[in-house]
Amino acid sequence: MAQFIKIYNDKPNEAAIMKVVNVLRDGGLVIYPTDTVYGLGCDITNSRALERIAKIKGIKLEKANFSFVCYDLSNLSDYVRQIDTATFKLLKRALPGPYTFILPGNNNLPKEFKKKTTVGIRVPDNNIARCLVEKLGNPIVSTSIHDDDEVLEYSTDPELIFEKWQNLVDIVIDGGYGDNHASTIIDLSGFEPVVVREGKGSLDIL
Repeated sequence: MAQFIKIYNDKPNEAAIMKVVNVLRDGGLVIYPTDTVYGLGCDITNSRALERIAKIKGIKLEKANFSFVCYDLSNLSDYVRQIDTATFKLLKRALPGPYTFILPGNNNLPKEFKKKTTVGIRVPDNNIARCLVEKLGNPIVSTSIHDDDEVLEYSTDPELIFEKWQNLVDIVIDGGYGDNHASTIIDLSGFEPVVVREGKGSLDIL
C-alpha cells in the first residue's frame, strides 16, 4: 500500500521531499501536485517504472504521450533539438506555468522514447513538483490522473486520490486540493505555434 505524505507547497519539507525522491530513484511511482491537476510520475531513467505507468494507463510505452517535468529550462538541451530565439523567449515568458510545450526531440531521449520525434516539456509553477525534480537531478515522466466521475474530469482531493490509487502507486503526496483544469498544450515543433488543447494557461503568451 502507498504512503500518504503531507507536503506544503509554500515551504516543502526537505526530509519529506527526499523520502519521495528516494522512492522515485528506486523505481517507485508517485502521485504529486502540480500547478494544474495531480500527476502520476516516475524517474525518466527507470525503465521498470516507465513500464508500470504505461501498464496502469493501458497503453504501449512507445506510443505514450507522457510529459517531461523539468525544474527549469536548463534541462531542455538534454532532450530537445536546438530551438530558435523566438521559441526560447516564448518558453521563458510562459514557464514556470500551466503549459505543456511540444518540442522537437533529439537523439538523447531515453530508449523507450527513441521512436518519438517530439517531446512534451512541463515546468509547473509548483514548489513541490519542482523540488522533486531538482533533488532527483533529472526530469520526472508524468501523466495526468483522470477521474471516472462524469462531471469532474480530474481528481482534486488528495484523500480521494489516495483511496483510489493506494494499491497502484508507492506514494501519494497531499499538497492540498488540486485544480481540475489541465495544462494548455502548445505544439512548437513546426513553423508556427499550434494550440493542441486550451487549458489553464492563457493564450496571451502567443
